Amino acid sequence: MNVDHSLLPTDSLVLVTAANGFLASHIANQLLHAGFRVRGTVRDAASPKYAWLQYLFDASHGPDRFHLVSVPDIAADGAFDDAVKGVDAVAHVGSVVGKDASGTLDSIVAPVIKGALEPLKSAAREDSVKSFVFTSTSNAAYSPRAGEGGDVDEGTWNEKSVRELLRLGEEGGDAVQRTLAAYSAILPSVNFGRSLDPKNQGHPTTSGWPVALATDTVPEYMWSLVPPQYYIDVEDTALLHVAALTRPDLKGNRIFGFVEEFNWNTLLHALRRIYPEKVFYEDREGQDHDLSRILGASKAEKILRDMGRPGWKGLEESLRENLEDIEL
Repeated sequence: MNVDHSLLPTDSLVLVTAANGFLASHIANQLLHAGFRVRGTVRDAASPKYAWLQYLFDASHGPDRFHLVSVPDIAADGAFDDAVKGVDAVAHVGSVVGKDASGTLDSIVAPVIKGALEPLKSAAREDSVKSFVFTSTSNAAYSPRAGEGGDVDEGTWNEKSVRELLRLGEEGGDAVQRTLAAYSAILPSVNFGRSLDPKNQGHPTTSGWPVALATDTVPEYMWSLVPPQYYIDVEDTALLHVAALTRPDLKGNRIFGFVEEFNWNTLLHALRRIYPEKVFYEDREGQDHDLSRILGASKAEKILRDMGRPGWKGLEESLRENLEDIEL
């Protein structure tokens, strides 16, 4: 892996939030591969629930390269003040989930904003922090809809996302606004790919979709709930985070992790090619396509090539790795 160490020297310490998550664990893994040390946050570092992370990275990268710290509530005042002490960079992957029983927009949005604002506040107060990367989402730029689409680039925002970002900056004060101006954001589409620990981590979030397709366990509501959209392999997303953390020229950039458009039938066709002896669901009727053009995707792929990769990981390879521990 070719990594620019001009911003973060080898052995720098990087904070990765919600380190037990599907994407965050891959980000930690790639940072460790690149020669950095990683401090990962979980709700309770002493809980046996998260012990597998320490065992996994100790075994694969050696002792004293990775350690866990507790952040019980990422939206609490000063939640990250201790976690950011002495770190050189922050990859904020965690997000508040759930909502207040009232179900109002403010009750849903306010905790999410707070969960993004707290690490920014802490990082702005910590002189050692040289770079800050947000894990955003494709939905921050657009909402995929079947048979619709337009051009998506760094200037494209969902209207609600713009309101949230402006409000976040207003609430944070000058120091946070300066940090906001310099942070990078990775906007990944749907992540497929390998679980780092299938026994303990399983196949969380969107990595569960190929498993459900391959094992005939797709809930009926999912067929209509998931629109056609783009995918990316989780390892490629993780590498984009490493690049954004380490390359000075990527500061302030929005990096689009979009590989190819897919719908349910696209996945079924790929699975049939990978496992020609297995019978899968029949093609779904009425499957349309996401017609959006992601203009920033080629720039993101070039970032991977600059790191020594051949480019995006293809859909079949990503699905094969996603399912490598599943008996079919």
